[in-house]
Amino acid sequence: VQLQASGGGLVQPGGSLRLSCVTSGFNFDYYAIGWFRQAPGKEREGVACISSSADDNTYYTESVKGRFTISRDKAKSTVYLQMNSLKTEDTAVYYCAARPYGSSCRVRDMDYWGKGTQVTVSS
Repeated sequence: VQLQASGGGLVQPGGSLRLSCVTSGFNFDYYAIGWFRQAPGKEREGVACISSSADDNTYYTESVKGRFTISRDKAKSTVYLQMNSLKTEDTAVYYCAARPYGSSCRVRDMDYWGKGTQVTVSS
């Protein structure tokens, strides 16, 4: 099982970024996948998660609702996180993670993790 996150970078407040999580080694349709982030000195938190393809339900942490959108491309086994109206408090290392079946956006429930991608929001 592999998850490869990319798309991070430096952006000004109010700007946008799109993160990609390319997956391989498992049946993409049957896994819930999420984006998590960890800022310096803080615990890792769930940002946006999408359930297995049977439901495609989505969850967003309160602070990103209306600004971030998670989506999945089954043909490419890829999950995206579109981040708009970025704020300085969104600065963190962003990780994608997966678990078989169901839906969860809790760190402890995820079985597989990719390496993170740094997102820095600064003027």
